[in-house]
Amino acid sequence: MIYSHEVEHMCVVKKGANHASAPIPEEGKWVRAKEVKDISGLTHGVGWCAPQQGTCKLTLNVKDGIIQEALVETVGCSGMTHSAAMASEILPGKTILEALNTDLVCDAINTAMRELFLQIAYGRTQSAFSEGGLPIGAGLEDLGKGLRSQVGTMFGTLAKGPRYLEMAEGYCTRMALDADNEVIGYEFIHLGKFMDDVKKGTDANEALKKATSNYGRFAEAAKYIDPRHD
Repeated sequence: MIYSHEVEHMCVVKKGANHASAPIPEEGKWVRAKEVKDISGLTHGVGWCAPQQGTCKLTLNVKDGIIQEALVETVGCSGMTHSAAMASEILPGKTILEALNTDLVCDAINTAMRELFLQIAYGRTQSAFSEGGLPIGAGLEDLGKGLRSQVGTMFGTLAKGPRYLEMAEGYCTRMALDADNEVIGYEFIHLGKFMDDVKKGTDANEALKKATSNYGRFAEAAKYIDPRHD
């Protein structure tokens, strides 16, 4: 240890106060975290790249400092899906400190990891007050049936108004308008359910009917439009 000349010539003043770190909530327990292995919890966070052309939602399930589960969801940049594929392989097995200092290929994923680290280190996880935490695989439950991310895509212009392209429920096929041309509902296809049925051998047209539903006062519409072509 190297000390400056000024410090070398200082007299010693004894340290009296020696307070422990504040406890943080972790999986139903209060923990005074001193080392990486003291950290556990499941949490989500979002990140963005420098040009802000894409974003990443990252979900991690950490047990005793080790990442056991990672869900990487990306929006807005085609290259991010390849980065996400690599990140999903890189992250499990690393400590949260290792992951924070690992190149996760894409800036948005790196930023998401930074934001998650803060939540985890400060005891702000989703499972902070869940006894025993959440099981490995809990991240997939957020995706629901069909294991697809919940993505909404809307477009609007002053001249022609809004277009619903994709709702959290699924791919939008028709918008329902009333007599004043105001939106009162929409029809959608749950693509996860559709693909599951097709994989099981169901006829595609029959599977499409089963996976199609609607929301709002869809049946009362004065007219219907295709949001992609009308």
